[in-house]
Amino acid sequence: MTEEMEEKRKVDSMLKLFELRLLRCSLANYRTLPRAAEDYCGEAAADYWLKSIKTLVDHIEKGEYIEALRSETARLVFEGTVVSECENTKQGAAKFYRQLEDRIADFLSGGGHGTPSGDNSWLDFVDITSDPEACCRAMLAMALGIAALSVFVQCNLTGPHADFPRFPFCYGPKQEIQILNECIEWDIWSSQQLMIDGCDLLGKYTLPQYFILAKMLLMKTRRKISECSKIYNDSVRSISWWVSRLLLVQQKILDERSSSLYEQLQMAMGETLKHFGQLTNVIEYWGNTLTESEVSDIVAASNLETGIEEHAYGHIDRTRQLLKYAETACALKLSVTGALGFRTVHQTEAKAQMVLVAASLDNKDQMRNSLVDDRSKIPQVYGRSELFPDSYGDSDILLAPKLIDEVKDGGIATTVDNVDGGNPKMLDTIKQAVILAQCLDIMKSTPDDEMQDWQMAPYIEAVDAQKLSHFMVRCFCQILRIHWERKRNRTKQRAIVMMDELVQEVGGGSTGVADRMHYAYCVCFPTISALRKEYAELMVSCGIIGDALRIFEDLELWDNLIYCYCLLGKKAAAMDLIKERLQHNPEDPRLWCSLGDVTLNDDNYIKALEVSGNRFARAERSLARSAYNRGAYKKSQSHWEAALALNSLHPDGWFALGSAALKARDFDKAIDGFTHAVQLDPDNGEAWNNIACLHMMKKRNKEAFIAFKEALKFRRNSWQMWENYSQVAMDIGNFVQALEAIKMVLDLTNNKRGDLNLLSKMVEEMESRKISSGCTIIRNDDTGHNLESNNSLSANDLSKMNTSHCADKPNNIVDTASVHTESYDGVKYSFETEQLVDLCGRILQQLVQSGEGGGEVWGLYARWHKFKGNSNMCTEALLKQVRAYQGSDLSHNEERFKKFARASVQLCEQYIDIASSTGSKRELNAAQMHLRNAIKQAENFSGSEEYKTLGACLQRVQQEFQHASAEKDK
Repeated sequence: MTEEMEEKRKVDSMLKLFELRLLRCSLANYRTLPRAAEDYCGEAAADYWLKSIKTLVDHIEKGEYIEALRSETARLVFEGTVVSECENTKQGAAKFYRQLEDRIADFLSGGGHGTPSGDNSWLDFVDITSDPEACCRAMLAMALGIAALSVFVQCNLTGPHADFPRFPFCYGPKQEIQILNECIEWDIWSSQQLMIDGCDLLGKYTLPQYFILAKMLLMKTRRKISECSKIYNDSVRSISWWVSRLLLVQQKILDERSSSLYEQLQMAMGETLKHFGQLTNVIEYWGNTLTESEVSDIVAASNLETGIEEHAYGHIDRTRQLLKYAETACALKLSVTGALGFRTVHQTEAKAQMVLVAASLDNKDQMRNSLVDDRSKIPQVYGRSELFPDSYGDSDILLAPKLIDEVKDGGIATTVDNVDGGNPKMLDTIKQAVILAQCLDIMKSTPDDEMQDWQMAPYIEAVDAQKLSHFMVRCFCQILRIHWERKRNRTKQRAIVMMDELVQEVGGGSTGVADRMHYAYCVCFPTISALRKEYAELMVSCGIIGDALRIFEDLELWDNLIYCYCLLGKKAAAMDLIKERLQHNPEDPRLWCSLGDVTLNDDNYIKALEVSGNRFARAERSLARSAYNRGAYKKSQSHWEAALALNSLHPDGWFALGSAALKARDFDKAIDGFTHAVQLDPDNGEAWNNIACLHMMKKRNKEAFIAFKEALKFRRNSWQMWENYSQVAMDIGNFVQALEAIKMVLDLTNNKRGDLNLLSKMVEEMESRKISSGCTIIRNDDTGHNLESNNSLSANDLSKMNTSHCADKPNNIVDTASVHTESYDGVKYSFETEQLVDLCGRILQQLVQSGEGGGEVWGLYARWHKFKGNSNMCTEALLKQVRAYQGSDLSHNEERFKKFARASVQLCEQYIDIASSTGSKRELNAAQMHLRNAIKQAENFSGSEEYKTLGACLQRVQQEFQHASAEKDK
């Protein structure tokens, strides 16, 4: 029993070492990595398995992935799969890989060694902590899966291009193998298997069969380990990490996000973080096998890769959190500061430049600095000038700013903290990857404008200044710089040259295969097809259409090809090319959709669905758009629902579904569509606006208010949105926000749009608060009758009014109704009421100064002055209101007369109030003269209520005048 336990311990220790060695293939350090003693001299079965695994790991470390797949060790897994029985067709490929999948499952279950395949019930009757042979089988299958994945990654992501056989196997009749290596039908079938959830491929990819093989091996192994945890006893933990990488590579090659892949990625990444996301877990698993700096590198890498996955699916907050964990794990502290410097060759005056301060909190970088000189002992690393030149053409824009403290020495620096003796301090490659990953967060969390590029610039320049970087990190830094420079006219030509050199370096170059794999999964670098597509699009933007056409045709990007032909006025040539390709491959749904785009014929989209077995989401989307353009909104809605059933992670699709449902008057479905759109893309201001408007239509003012607040973050220049926001804010009692929105509407429309109805309600709100404070307000209702109110609201009512606002108040508003801060007309009011009065006054003043709004504005302005206790200004405003209604058509326009009459009564009431308080008869004389003149002009409306009101007011004024005269005589 002791020997058996010792054997298990030995096997477990060796398997963990193999896991670490495989992980090191993608996370290399600058120095040579020590290995534990590997002794395989025993005759036990486990020793045989360990020797086989070592053979595979040795090949993978050297970048000999094909040799690993065709080694004698691989026969243990693949031999027994019959090639000769499978035809050279898609059906034959499907049959072969089904057999292979069964063979892998049989191998993992110990097929041929007495272990039942696919039946795990026997585990319940066995008292076992781990089975060394089962763990070895899982490890061997995982190593083969990594080798197959690495072949695909080399040819489609990291480069260099190699002439590998299409068929991954060499076991079987040589003649059959040769035929399969030349057969493209199996590649077509494999590519179709990669198009999950109806998502199209982002270009043309080589050797898809290797990816299918890698997915079978890694997914089957992970599933087996999960199902039989009693056997594996938490061994081979890194399988979840490799599965995560495989799934993320598959997501990269698709042109849109896949919901199925996301669900699988969430599970795999969750397991990865559980096992490798914390220092204690990594140390517990590998112990002293790790080198001194590897623990933090592994933890940082696991968090960084998970952050990249969350970024791919647009989860901003989670991405930022994981990047922060990675930054902490590798003992890095980042901050952006300013320094004076020069950006151009001819600049004479230093300007403020943003620079990155990257403070390393450990001494790993100093240790690595001491190893820089001995380049023969470390993996292949490069300075910028070794991969890309320091200058491009005759551009006078510097690649990095010359900081003012270093201009005398001619040095160039990108950071303040990382400069020692004029030379940038060297940072770990993992730290460089973490620095560049901050650009991903900036891309998603800031508006896509010029400022965004300048926010990313310090991070790009900081890594660019490093003496040594691994190949993929240096390439990722270069593509970020290209994205930045192509948006500026003065550097666009340089960006094209940079892109051309980057494409050539990735596709060829002198960097070794294994060296390119280092940190390849720690950067968000595009696939080679996506890189070439981006290069072609850059050419098109510069007018280089011919070269772009060849790239698009080679990548089979038919939509881009059609666009280029249309630019050249050769739409017929595009149609002929697509028809020619359809003759060779009539079952390609992408070609049928492209033909439909050219001919605008829905039959082609229907054909695309037919050949794809109703699994091509793009065809459904095309049919939906076509139906929408014809006005068939219900049909468009059904097509969008079918497309989203295939792939729900399509924000534009959800938005279009909401639009179609809105046109079809299905408001609940429209809200559902727009809500899904903002869940996937929180920056979609249009969707937020539509949600708010729909809630507004349904009188759900609180929900509308919240949605408008989100929408205005992205569309602050839309006066229509601000106007709607002011209305819902008023409806839910957020008076200050409503006034701020009205102010924005005035500013955006040059004072042309002022919601006088809303302003009237605001003035009434102010007056109601004055009434509740014990004062009397005389005002007019819509019919022109005087209203007198005294203490119409109780203290409890006022408390409810002031505190029933939405929870989303601006931070600068203090909701303390009981705190009196200022008094108007001898009455003290709360801070909120003070804000309300101040904002309302500024808006009304802005309107009257602009001359917009007419008499209604002057009337509101008079009431505002009345509230403030300024009788003279109130009288002046009322007088201007009366004058605004006067005119040649007053005696013929009844509606205008009614407004004039009401304003005249208010003016005379104000005259009476002033006369009562001062004892002066001048105001009463003015009131009599005005009323007599008004009655004379209104003879045509002598039967109206307003005419009678003018007469009654005149009598009252006369009585007041007589009373004042009598008092004076006394």
